[in-house]
Amino acid sequence: MIIWLNGAFGAGKTQTAFELHSRIPDSLVFDPEQIGFFLGKVVPPEVRKSDFQDHRLWRKLTYEGLRYVAENYTSTIVVPMTIVNPEYYDQTVGALRKTGLHVHHFTLLASRETILRRLRKRGDGTNSWGARQLDRCLASLSDEKFKFHLDTEGKSIELVAEEIARHIDLKLKPPTWHPILRPLKRAMVQMRHVRFLQ
Repeated sequence: MIIWLNGAFGAGKTQTAFELHSRIPDSLVFDPEQIGFFLGKVVPPEVRKSDFQDHRLWRKLTYEGLRYVAENYTSTIVVPMTIVNPEYYDQTVGALRKTGLHVHHFTLLASRETILRRLRKRGDGTNSWGARQLDRCLASLSDEKFKFHLDTEGKSIELVAEEIARHIDLKLKPPTWHPILRPLKRAMVQMRHVRFLQ
């Protein structure tokens, strides 16, 4: 089973992914952004795209990589990845579903103000990649194509993860961190995924 977490940059995909990972036994986080970073290193600058998703190869590697893992790994795979182009969605999420794989797609939503506040909290300024893409993401992801829509406004990461699990009838382990220590956990996840070049 694949759980794909979509949403604008700053919507909480990565934090939610690792919350699910910590509470689903033997689960795996598959991050297609790493494929994008790989392409950024091996594709010549003359043909490199400003958005790695615009490389057809990224969509193919994401699809093939996830298909390979899903067909050879019996537990849950969690995918935190913003994808707002309908054609690219069809070539990844849609293509995986056509092979018969169980892909549960969730778009995490929040108000523009909330997402900007979350971006600032993680150190992304108003000119960061995520902030510059925000309006485009919110407009596209509100479309019916990107259901299931999950409102995260005012909800903790734990609650968002539990709503996702409830929707797909998946039993989670109790939270692994004491409530007092959860901000530390968030900071650790954030530091592992900080983007120095935006």
